[in-house]
Amino acid sequence: MHKYFLSQHYKYNSYSFLTLKIHKTLFKMAGLINFSIGFLLLIFISQAIGQQCDLNNFVIGTVRSGREIEGKPEWNVQVVNTCKCPQAKIVLSCKDFQTVEPINPSIFKKVGDFCSINQGNPVQPQASVRFSYAWDPPFLLRPASAKVQC
Repeated sequence: MHKYFLSQHYKYNSYSFLTLKIHKTLFKMAGLINFSIGFLLLIFISQAIGQQCDLNNFVIGTVRSGREIEGKPEWNVQVVNTCKCPQAKIVLSCKDFQTVEPINPSIFKKVGDFCSINQGNPVQPQASVRFSYAWDPPFLLRPASAKVQC
């Protein structure tokens, strides 16, 4: 009986040792998995926070107002910042831009082939800057540069 007890005891200890070893391995794996998941979440969060907007985050709409100034049609322009962050120092490419209607230079100022918007001040997310000009045909205004302020 003593032999049987020892062999049963040995089996129990062997099983316990094996179970303990499996548990330790699983615990280490779980820790590694938790660390990996946490690390990946940290990467995704940092990318989301550090995500930079680009020039595609501007929508520029130009529509005819229906008015004429000095025989030229008037165009209403709206520059919208669709970025989740404010954007400053917005510059549009406006080569050959002309107008017979004065534009407030604090809103739109032509300097060479480029035009600054809002005196370089930030345009908040989903906010817009609007101005009107009169010329025929309308000009294609495109974003040239901006500074994201996240």
